[in-house]
Amino acid sequence: MASTIASTPSSSSEAEINRSLTADDKIKLFEQMTRIRRFEQASLKSYNSGKMGGFLHLYIGQESVAVGTISLMQENDHVITAYRDHGHALAVGMGMNECMAELYGKATGCSKGKGGSMHYFAPDKNYWGGHGIVAGQTPLGAGLAFALKYKGLKGCAMCYLGDGAVNQGAYHESLNLAALWSLPVIYVIENNGYSMGTSQKRSSAYQTCLAQRAESYDMEWDLVNGEDMYEVRAKTHIAMERARNECRPAILEIQTYRYQGHSVADANHKKYRSPEEIERYKKHHDPISLWQQCLFDEGVLTEERAKEIDKSAKDEAAAAVKFAEESPFPTVEDITKDVYWEVDNDTERGRTGRHFFN
Repeated sequence: MASTIASTPSSSSEAEINRSLTADDKIKLFEQMTRIRRFEQASLKSYNSGKMGGFLHLYIGQESVAVGTISLMQENDHVITAYRDHGHALAVGMGMNECMAELYGKATGCSKGKGGSMHYFAPDKNYWGGHGIVAGQTPLGAGLAFALKYKGLKGCAMCYLGDGAVNQGAYHESLNLAALWSLPVIYVIENNGYSMGTSQKRSSAYQTCLAQRAESYDMEWDLVNGEDMYEVRAKTHIAMERARNECRPAILEIQTYRYQGHSVADANHKKYRSPEEIERYKKHHDPISLWQQCLFDEGVLTEERAKEIDKSAKDEAAAAVKFAEESPFPTVEDITKDVYWEVDNDTERGRTGRHFFN
């Protein structure tokens, strides 16, 4: 990684998928990252004010991963992720209001206030969560890819996980099936260096990197510099096209960093990481600052426009907080809804119970 803010675009900028970007496209990527950052900061403020319950896993510092990869999605591509899911949700097009309301446990939330921070869903946007169980989404990612192949659809499933999930059995079982059945799934390891409070070197055995384990399953893999938007898009595009056209799975390990703790409840995040380490990443490796500087240098973005985008994101996040605070909580009667599709849709099996118990 570079030791200072990069002033020139990487060689990945010359990749065809990046040369096709218009000035508006590039500004849109900057806008999306800025919106995620401001949403997360507003969420943190509300949580610390005692207005939210449950867990809160913030995406601050990792914005380029979700924005860069999801910017490549096509009609039949799907996304599934772990519990650090706010960034992916906003990147696929979910609104701040429904996302913030879910954090508040309100009925206007994307999961009607029943899922909270770790369980965002938007099936209409091919977004399948938001999963609280470590690596629990990885077999589901394989399932999404299996469905695409079964239906003969040209698409891929993007399954995101943290570096702390790579040692779970479910993940390795998923890799085995994905390779055996040639499923169009891409496992994206968002490697921020720490499994909760344990460093990667203390938690995982590996040679070069975590993605290299793919070789054991005869799968393709790549290592990606997550602070470089051009590289994220260029390398992810290769994996996605291979999955769509050849039904071949892959692992991408994208190097990134989180500025906050594992969750807001992680009180020791400045003890197992030094404050100097955190500040170094903020100063020299921040993905938003790097992309902003790149766009300045290309003459695509002005400082005035950047400030306008940032203010707009702040205002949108503040409005989302107001929306969430003014929204109603679910009723007691709502607790039995959205459990079984058959019951909610009043089918015969739903009325008799035979669908579940016989």
